[in-house]
Amino acid sequence: MNKQRLLATALVAVGLTWSAVSPAAVETRTLNNGNLVLEDIPPVPDQVADDLNRYQNVRSAAVLGWTEEGDSLYVSTRFGEVNQIHRVDRPGGARQQLTFFQEPVGQVEPRPQASQLAFTMDAGGSEDAQIFLFDTASGESRMLSDGESRNSAITWSPDGSLLAYQSTRRNGRSNDLWITRLSSDGHTSTLALESPDGSWWGPVSFSADNRRLLVQQYISSTNSLVHVLDIESGELQRVAGDSENQSRNYAADFDTDGNGIFYVSDRRGEFAQLVHRDLATGEERVITADIPWDVSTVVLSEDRRRGAFTVNENGMDQLYLIDPRSMRFRKVADMPIGVVGGLQFNSAGDKLALSINTPKTPTDTFVLNLRRNPLRHAELERWTRSEVGGLDTENFVEPELVQYPTFDEVNGQPRKIPAFVYRPRNAEGPVPVIISIHGGPEAQYRPYFSSTYQLWLEKLGAAVIAPNVRGSAGYGKTYVALDNGFKREDSVRDIGALLDWIETQPDLDADRVAVFGGSYGGYMVLASAMHYSDRLRAAVDIVGISNFVTFLTNTRDYRRDLRRVEYGDERDPDMRAFLERISPSNNVEKIRVPMLVVQGENDPRVPVTEAEQIVAALREGGKPVWYMNALNEGHGYRKKENRDVYAQVTALFFSEHLLEKPVPSWKPDQSEEMQSAGQAL
Repeated sequence: MNKQRLLATALVAVGLTWSAVSPAAVETRTLNNGNLVLEDIPPVPDQVADDLNRYQNVRSAAVLGWTEEGDSLYVSTRFGEVNQIHRVDRPGGARQQLTFFQEPVGQVEPRPQASQLAFTMDAGGSEDAQIFLFDTASGESRMLSDGESRNSAITWSPDGSLLAYQSTRRNGRSNDLWITRLSSDGHTSTLALESPDGSWWGPVSFSADNRRLLVQQYISSTNSLVHVLDIESGELQRVAGDSENQSRNYAADFDTDGNGIFYVSDRRGEFAQLVHRDLATGEERVITADIPWDVSTVVLSEDRRRGAFTVNENGMDQLYLIDPRSMRFRKVADMPIGVVGGLQFNSAGDKLALSINTPKTPTDTFVLNLRRNPLRHAELERWTRSEVGGLDTENFVEPELVQYPTFDEVNGQPRKIPAFVYRPRNAEGPVPVIISIHGGPEAQYRPYFSSTYQLWLEKLGAAVIAPNVRGSAGYGKTYVALDNGFKREDSVRDIGALLDWIETQPDLDADRVAVFGGSYGGYMVLASAMHYSDRLRAAVDIVGISNFVTFLTNTRDYRRDLRRVEYGDERDPDMRAFLERISPSNNVEKIRVPMLVVQGENDPRVPVTEAEQIVAALREGGKPVWYMNALNEGHGYRKKENRDVYAQVTALFFSEHLLEKPVPSWKPDQSEEMQSAGQAL
């Protein structure tokens, strides 16, 4: 072995500083047929894989839609490496696998009046998703898109003859709206609406007569509009939102008669409310004015005589049923407390399929049976029961929702930041802490089932805290805009305030804290390490932004303008100087904690160059960094073999750098040559 590489490897093994190692001394290994590249990461001991095995064999089953007959369901689940389409015929029935691709299947939409499905799928995490038509009887599929563009938001017309979708097909960067007409002879695709700017345009729902299309325009997390498109004439009518007074407006569906629409808007207050608009008169009625939280999902039955919506209440979903004609609604009682998604009525409108995820159970599919008067009574049936690796989920830790004070004030009182805190059971003495920061930035941490968190709680004895710092969704439109533009680092200061709060908790060890996050959360990890290295032990950056200027320059064309609205326009000299000043890659000298960087080679959102430049800068400064790059992944890992190694390496990294004494059975094996090198040092 080369002496320089031997020295680098020995230093990793014995946990000494890397300041004496030159940037060229990189120990590289590959796994998973060469698709997973690991640099300066020690081999993972077999015991780590053994201890984590059950946590890595957890499945889920999310609802995709009803079959043509309306008595069976399509669900997404994984029995191999990636999620595929399965069919379930009854509550508790077997999951029958229908697709067998090497890549995970994305959005799935059953074709009305046919035993066919439209679905999206990309290759290697590129997110250049193509649209396919799948025949459930023959198992055959054919591509409907051009094979090159990025396509999403597929939506069928009621008779199944038209398929609308968003696509970059015209020039590779504009987010236009297209319509494909299917016939017995094949299909033809037409550009229905050109995006006139950098915003995103996509279909939501067809009218019953196929003549009109409800269209969503997305500009930013605080600005979106709703339109109605006349398919034959091309006439476009804006029906919600305006370009001068920013507000969030999200299309839901046409009403029962087709003379009005339902949409969600925060134009009248802090939270997104369900609104009905008469298309002829413009008269509007706010339906959920008395609910002080965001309405997040709205769905109507095929005949639009029944409806359902969810409300995001402090991160947990409440399900409501609504009569779209009288607009009366009520909350569904006795629902599991968790996160609800995938709402789908069957063709008869008397059953509502949904996915439910709770802190103790992974996503599973349920059906709400709606009787003659569903506003009074509804019965919930469980259709799938996903495997949890033989673990006893009753022993899993549920989080506590806390509010901690931060640096600024609201009405003369310190602003409070919501955070979910998971504390390990039967802990002795103050425990180490892992702060998990969500991406977005306008996303929201919600208490989903997480086998990863449960693994850290059980195997590392670490607490996990997931804060929703300013800029997070779910707490009103003022809160979500608090980190925009030149206020970007205020969200990082919220992490500093969390570190202050940890110091006040007798069961948490403020001297042993790590930060963990992906995408924008990866930037937050790097920025936290930049500002608070003296208060941190370790940091894990997953597909994170390391420099806002290079990120905006290199991210894919179709999303650059969308991101400029959030982060700032790097073409403006003052904004460019600000972004350069706060970018972690320009402040590496301030980072003094061991770092694990995880990346996907094909990431179209945060390009691999963002990881490469921060890793190179850290190494140039003699800073300790482990680097993992999957050549067949994009913005996050979707293939189980890669995710397993990533989870093992992350756990090993925390064991080495966060615990007072690393897990004894997890110590990397050292050959005689390695031990001699360590003794010589």
